[in-house]
Amino acid sequence: MHLTTLARHTLSRGTTPAATYALIARLGHPPLPVARAVCLALYIPHAETTRRLAECYDALLADHHPARETDTGELLEALGVFDLPKSLTDTELAVVDHLLTAIDAHGSLRPGHRHGLQRWFTTGNLATAYLSLTAAHPLPRTGDPALYWSTLVTAGELLATTLPSDRRITYALTHCRTRATHP
Repeated sequence: MHLTTLARHTLSRGTTPAATYALIARLGHPPLPVARAVCLALYIPHAETTRRLAECYDALLADHHPARETDTGELLEALGVFDLPKSLTDTELAVVDHLLTAIDAHGSLRPGHRHGLQRWFTTGNLATAYLSLTAAHPLPRTGDPALYWSTLVTAGELLATTLPSDRRITYALTHCRTRATHP
């Protein structure tokens, strides 16, 4: 059976992508083709699959480690390799652009925070990304607090039009407006 077909069948039975990876890898298949098969079974485009797997190849997929298939699958999932990309609307793309500007204006966002934001952008979870940034505090020495808060105001206004019933966005937007006027 073709690996992608096997992965698709396994996923259709409710198995997580990490567990699907582990199950197929335990059958003796090399790590890279198994990870690729899981991505393709999730309908992640081939070019995106190739990019994602290239980023973690040396650390996770270059060598087969028997009895570590579960750990490898869970790490691949935690790194976002199996994240399903969402097509974003023009408004959502504008929100992402503003959030990226805010990230640059922050001054020193932790790598883990950046990774989480990138995953939320990929999956279209922009409200969580926005709320995460509104809880962060820009660094005056290395960042631009005025630009940070004003950009988050603009992003929040766009989000509020797409998620009008989300009170968390409304509250965070008020917080950003206050910070923008009183940095």
